[in-house]
Amino acid sequence: MSDGSEGAERPSDSTDYQRVATFRFWYDTEQWEWSPETAVLHGYPAEQMTPTTDLLASHKHPEDRASFLAMVEQMRVRHIPFSSRHRIIDTHGQVRPVAVIAHAIRDDTGRAVGTEGFYLDLADYTNDSVQAEVDGHIRAFREHSAVIEQAKGMIMLVYGVPADRAFDVLTWRSQTSNTKLRVVCEAIVAASTQLRASDDMRRDFDHLILTAAGPPATPEDTTTAHRHHDEPTSSTE
Repeated sequence: MSDGSEGAERPSDSTDYQRVATFRFWYDTEQWEWSPETAVLHGYPAEQMTPTTDLLASHKHPEDRASFLAMVEQMRVRHIPFSSRHRIIDTHGQVRPVAVIAHAIRDDTGRAVGTEGFYLDLADYTNDSVQAEVDGHIRAFREHSAVIEQAKGMIMLVYGVPADRAFDVLTWRSQTSNTKLRVVCEAIVAASTQLRASDDMRRDFDHLILTAAGPPATPEDTTTAHRHHDEPTSSTE
């Protein structure tokens, strides 16, 4: 599973590999997705999984299970991200305190369609180190999400495709080049500063910015805007 965090890219150290683990949850289908790291965190083999809510609930500490189920219900009804501090019990019976950090997944219309983020394994951490670790991963998660969203937006604009297809392009490029998704996106965003839009495209975008707060522009509006932009100014009035 690829997303805005680095959890899906396995760290070389086996301990770190289990400490940061990504997930997704889709509101409409109520389907979960686990990265290999998340499967390992819960005691399963290092493979991507599509667990059920019942399976997740079975791994929650009995004292935390009710609050987890209440949070899932809030996600279903209100479409809010899944974030929490609780304890899980892996398949070996080990209790692991975790922090869950997440944000909303939005479609190209801005509608929240799911939540994605990561589990941070807090076992054997002091309070200070936990806070530092959480803060560091939140910063990285937001930074990496931002550059991925920038690259997605560029592909959407240039090719006229929706957000999920733009993400497919980035994922394909990451896989075929054997390069981390974040690195691919950073390269696209950095190189984009050397690109120059055509005059027609700039005029269209000018018009879009100037009319963004009003009703949607029609083709006739755009044509008129181009005509007025191209017409020479009369020397007499």
